Amino acid sequence: MIGRLRGTLLEKQPPWLVIDVQGVGYELEASMNTLLALPGIGETVQLHTHLSIRDDAHLLYGFIDEPERALFRALVKVNGVGPKLALAILSGMEQDQFIRCVMDSDVKALTRLPGVGKKTAERLIVEMQDRFPHWVGGDETLPAGQAPSTTPASDPRGDAEAALVSLGYKPTEASRLLSGLEDELSTEALIKAALSRQFTG
Repeated sequence: MIGRLRGTLLEKQPPWLVIDVQGVGYELEASMNTLLALPGIGETVQLHTHLSIRDDAHLLYGFIDEPERALFRALVKVNGVGPKLALAILSGMEQDQFIRCVMDSDVKALTRLPGVGKKTAERLIVEMQDRFPHWVGGDETLPAGQAPSTTPASDPRGDAEAALVSLGYKPTEASRLLSGLEDELSTEALIKAALSRQFTG
């Protein structure tokens, strides 16, 4: 089992990244919160990881801290929630916001996440409410003060739209969330702004 990686950040193309560890390039998929907290290309990174083994692939997921990985692992234990949906949830909401929605039985807010319908939202609430008391009041937020880095890209808007689609948004919805945003923004900044719109627009 691969539990943690420390190496040089080679590529960052949301939601994917590649880390060079002593000459071996590890490809990982990460939430947008993790990607936005990463340093620039060529710098040293350390991520907690989760390895998912399927018949057709070994998939590695990266997390900026242990609380995010713990929440991911709790999510994938919920009936009907796989790694892709778990990453979409982590990308669409801050951890403390998601915990509040579950504890408050806020079905409406949860259904605004891509891939989460009413039944899935209700299942998340029922199956996760008992797991969260030890989270509440803890320091479970992402590290503060880390500005998102920019990654050279030929088409930041196109890359941002592709990343949103990979999270489960329909192409038309991804395009709507990105409409009107400044073209000068980086891919990561566009994604962050688009995700924040889902609860205000």
